[in-house]
Amino acid sequence: MSTVLFVYAKGGPPLGYALSRVAARAAVHLLALSPLPPTVAASAGRRCASVVTADGPERGDLVSLIVARAQEVGADAVVTFSEYAVVAVAEACAKLGLAGAGRSCALARDKRLMRRVWAQQGVPQPRFRPVADERELHEAAAELRGPLLLKAAWSAGSTAHRIIRCTDEVPAAWRRAREVMAESAGLGYAELHVAGADGDFLVEEIVPGTAEGWFAQPGWGDYVSVEGAVVDGVFHPVCLSGRMPTVEPFTERAGITPAALPSDAQQRVVALARRAVDALGLENCGIHTEIKLGADGRMWVIETAARFGGAMTVPQIEEVFGLDLIGMLVDQLLGRPVNWPAEARPAQEARGAAGSLVVLAVDGDGAAWPDRRRWDFPAVRDAAPLSPGSALSVVAENSLPDGTPVPVYDPAAGANTMAALCLLSATDPETVLHDFRVLVDALPRLLPAAGDDTEPLEARS
Repeated sequence: MSTVLFVYAKGGPPLGYALSRVAARAAVHLLALSPLPPTVAASAGRRCASVVTADGPERGDLVSLIVARAQEVGADAVVTFSEYAVVAVAEACAKLGLAGAGRSCALARDKRLMRRVWAQQGVPQPRFRPVADERELHEAAAELRGPLLLKAAWSAGSTAHRIIRCTDEVPAAWRRAREVMAESAGLGYAELHVAGADGDFLVEEIVPGTAEGWFAQPGWGDYVSVEGAVVDGVFHPVCLSGRMPTVEPFTERAGITPAALPSDAQQRVVALARRAVDALGLENCGIHTEIKLGADGRMWVIETAARFGGAMTVPQIEEVFGLDLIGMLVDQLLGRPVNWPAEARPAQEARGAAGSLVVLAVDGDGAAWPDRRRWDFPAVRDAAPLSPGSALSVVAENSLPDGTPVPVYDPAAGANTMAALCLLSATDPETVLHDFRVLVDALPRLLPAAGDDTEPLEARS
């Protein structure tokens, strides 16, 4: 039987889901770089041939640790589904002579390098400038056309995003973005291999996105993601996921599979994603590419990651298209034959639709809830105003325990202030979008009041 070393860190699809798919293909040895979620810790020991935890200073040189552990267990493949570990695993695979994302993986992780490559290749993207300190941010703000978005080069989940509308906002934006990156590192949401990555930033122009002219139904967000894989250097698109509008500054609220785009629009989006992915020179890995939609068919590539989409993107794809992407990638890395889609699956081929909703303490317009509430999924499930045939569940691994106060939404912290992750299955993507919009506005009414034992209701600036 083949052996796989699974390198776990925060982010990516839920560990319980991913682990079950890997274990169905090979004997699994788990190397945990983050504490295991309590909901998975017990079952991990039963599913894995071994579980080794290295989530502190003993981790040392991460690439060397992964190489040594892979050699100890005789791994035939090494996988990770976390944004924060993809570079280390790619470098370890290269040293071990195993299939992996390849030595150019950092191009799909460091947004500064990624954007430079795309600029050289003429891939349409927002104008940007790397910034290393407040002085450089001032200089970039004077050169670029506002409003601008400051973002961390190695972040994920819209963490440390700050909108800058005038130069007077530069000092506060720079200070808060750095604070949030430090806070995220303390929570385990930070690059694990590159030293000093939390100090790397870039600033970009905010392009004029719009969903009008792309979707027949109002309410969609103005960007989509192309999900797929790179196989022996060749990009294989699988499908597109749509979005609800983000919460300011650009925090994702919901991803919906499939995106309800007409086939001609989907083909144009995939063609642009292919240009972006091909420019990075990746070898064997999952792919998640985000593309901003504009008026008159304009598009801009926002970013590409050398891993599958996070949250419930991969389970959603399995539910509606019957494709186990994690199992397929494991087979690919082990040298087994895999029937990758030749083209992105259109929405018409989906068996229903599925979406994942990040629960944030803001309404549909992005305004903060008037008072604090406690997360209580049974209360939501039993009274949620859903369409006939829709089913709602909670992803316990990515959610606070019932009874926990919902955090105040912090625009700079983004998804770090989420309360829960919910999964909705419905007849079609339009119904998922409708149900999510209704649910978002109903949550403050459905959830119980937090009471007087919580912190004062005040969001950080």
